[in-house]
Amino acid sequence: MAEVKYKRVLLKLSGESLCKVGGFGIDTEAIEPVAERIAKICKLGADVAIVVGGGNFLRGATFASKSIPRHTADYMGMMATVMNAVALRETLEACGQPARVMSAIDVPAVCEPFIRRNCLEHFEHGRVVILAGGTGNPFFSTDTCAALRACEIGADLIIKATKVDGVYTDDPMTNPDAKLLTNISYKEVLHQSLKVFDAAAISLCSENDIPIIVLNIFKDANITRALYGEKIGTLISK
Repeated sequence: MAEVKYKRVLLKLSGESLCKVGGFGIDTEAIEPVAERIAKICKLGADVAIVVGGGNFLRGATFASKSIPRHTADYMGMMATVMNAVALRETLEACGQPARVMSAIDVPAVCEPFIRRNCLEHFEHGRVVILAGGTGNPFFSTDTCAALRACEIGADLIIKATKVDGVYTDDPMTNPDAKLLTNISYKEVLHQSLKVFDAAAISLCSENDIPIIVLNIFKDANITRALYGEKIGTLISK
C-alpha cells in the first residue's frame, strides 16, 4: 500500500456532525460512522488529532444575550465540546481505535489537560488525540483552535469536515448555480470574506504554511483520498 502524503493531520469536526441533520445533542447513528471513518485513516499510518465543535448543543456567539454575557456563553460552548469529545473517544475505542481527550479547560474527571509533549507521546502510541475546550479562552472560535493546535503539534494538513463538497462561490443549499472552488489561496479567502474558516485561523495557517482541505465527511472515502493527496473538496493554500 502506498504511503500517505500527509503524516500528521488535524481534523476539524463540527458538533453538528455528531447528530442527525437538523438535530440536537449526540446521536449514536450519526457519531458511529464518523468514528469508523477516523479509525480507518488511523490504519494508514497517519497521526490524527481532532478538534471538535459544540454547535450541536450551543454556540457561544449566538447564545449570548442580555442575561448571559458573551464570555460566559463561550465557556458554556467549551464545555459542550468536552461532552462531544468524550462521546467521540468512547465511540472510537468501541471501534478498536485508542483515543485520548485533551482539554484546554480543566475537567480532570473525564479528560487530561492539553500539554504539547504529552499529545506527541500519544501519537507515538498510535492514539487519536481529541482536543476539546477550544483555546480555553472566550471570543475565539474552534476554527482558531484548530489552526493553533495544528501549528503546535506540527500538523501537515488541516481537514475541515463539512456536509458539503467544499468551498463554493455561494451557499449551495440556497443557490443551485453556486460553483465548487477546487483551489483557493489564503488571501482570496480573506479578500472574498468566505465563511469557511475565520480570519484568525486563516492567518495562522498562512503564516505557518499549513494547507486546509474542506470536504464532505459523509462521503466514505473522502478523508482517505485527502491523506493520499488526491484532489478532493477545496484546497486552501498559498
